[in-house]
Amino acid sequence: MSSLSDTRPQRIAAIDALRGFDMFFLTGGLALVVAGINLFYDRSPEWLVKHSTHVAWEGFAAWDLVMPLFLFIVGTAMPFSFSKRIGSEPLWKIYLKVARRVAVLFLLGMVVQGNLLSFEPSRMSLYCNTLQAIASGYLIAAICLLHLSIRWQVAATGGLLAVYWLVMKFVSFSDPAVGSCAAGMLEPGRNLALLLDKYLMGNWQDGTNYAWILAQFGFGAMTMLGLLGGQILKRVQGHGKKLAWLLCSGAVCLALGYVWSLDFPMIKRLFTSSMVLWAAGWCYFLLALFYLLTDVLKLNWLTFFFSVIGSNAIFVYIWVSLCPPTGNFSRVLFAGFSECFGDADRFVFYLCNYALIWGVLYYMYKNRTFIKV
Repeated sequence: MSSLSDTRPQRIAAIDALRGFDMFFLTGGLALVVAGINLFYDRSPEWLVKHSTHVAWEGFAAWDLVMPLFLFIVGTAMPFSFSKRIGSEPLWKIYLKVARRVAVLFLLGMVVQGNLLSFEPSRMSLYCNTLQAIASGYLIAAICLLHLSIRWQVAATGGLLAVYWLVMKFVSFSDPAVGSCAAGMLEPGRNLALLLDKYLMGNWQDGTNYAWILAQFGFGAMTMLGLLGGQILKRVQGHGKKLAWLLCSGAVCLALGYVWSLDFPMIKRLFTSSMVLWAAGWCYFLLALFYLLTDVLKLNWLTFFFSVIGSNAIFVYIWVSLCPPTGNFSRVLFAGFSECFGDADRFVFYLCNYALIWGVLYYMYKNRTFIKV
């Protein structure tokens, strides 16, 4: 990880703004929004509870979009970040940078959620964090971007989704803990993806029902769908045509995801192919919205709050992961003050928390200090 001063490749403003929108919710913004909405209700409305928590297994809620959107945005930025390297640097040098980024992301994932800093192997989890999913998706997308034409990039994306479906749907397996399982079993604790994680990672599996190794097909496809969105922004001429392509791509993904879910359910914890397409559909719509606001209508003041967050996304993600908004540090600073506001105490507490976070990010932004991997 390194700090730099304004040496980032030129990017479409929508990318940083959308990244910041995603990171806002991932780094404490969800709690702030929920607390703000609850000021107007005696009890949390059902729609808010549903969409501010992850679906237990099968289905999809708004909160389930946060991780896929993170992967999608990584892919969206790739055609721009790679454009200066392709043709000007030898391939081995590009791959060296890719390998470095993958390794750093994977290690950071172990630091954030895998207890790497405990230095106790018995407490560590090998593969358990969004940053590690990004590392996998980024590697797959980088290989496709460096070696395939756009048509073949589309084909590779479809291939990743299809292969994952075929393996999960038609490969039977036997788990000593639960006995033989028929092909296509997709129950919590009884599915091929989770069994493979337990078999390959052993005691270093994180103990949850999230899948990681086979789910790399889904991580790669999600990042590739973002990459294709970036190709639209980079290659299609004219704002209207770009928006049309993004909206049509979103509609197609939603339709395909819904139809596929009838056979291969949307399960975010397995990153199933139908879930990837469904999430990508909403990601395309969000990208179109932010592109319209920032790059077409030039209403950057509307998205500036998010752009500041998006400019140092990895930094704020790690900061909040290691020092969460509900942790002791935040309570020492803001708990007593927020209690002065009675029923609004939770909202004031989270508001003060995020004011501190955004203030630090704004200082870094104004001083053109950007942390990159």
